[in-house]
Amino acid sequence: MSSLFPATARRLVGIGLLSAFSTAAWAGPLVEMWKDPNCGCCTAWAEHLEAAGFEVEMHDTREMREVKIEHGVPQELASCHTATVDGYVIEGHVPAADIQRLLEESPEVAGLAVPGMPHGSPGMETGRVDDYAVLAFGGQHEAPQIFQEYIHD
Repeated sequence: MSSLFPATARRLVGIGLLSAFSTAAWAGPLVEMWKDPNCGCCTAWAEHLEAAGFEVEMHDTREMREVKIEHGVPQELASCHTATVDGYVIEGHVPAADIQRLLEESPEVAGLAVPGMPHGSPGMETGRVDDYAVLAFGGQHEAPQIFQEYIHD
């Protein structure tokens, strides 16, 4: 019986270490996000990203215009929050799947944007659903390009 204990203990330690490494391996990249302190839809968008496996670090600020200028967000693409992930800028209610695709494909763009605050986009679940596009901006293209479209019947 005593010879089983060391093997069992080793197995449990091994399982514990494997679990610790598995959790670290599944943690998504850090999304650093700037938002107005009173914006609920921004917090809902962050929760959407966390549910998809991203880690989100939120910064409350009343200086959103300056944040957008600092990160090179064109005025016509502006939304309520600005984020960065792995060197890319994410403006507005961009779905987590599109951010994951951006990181996998690594195109030569500055980032992705969902201009305005379209109903039905992540964080803007209001019961109404608008058609909208996720736009890639900066980098190799002068004008924003459609990265993904969401058309609803």
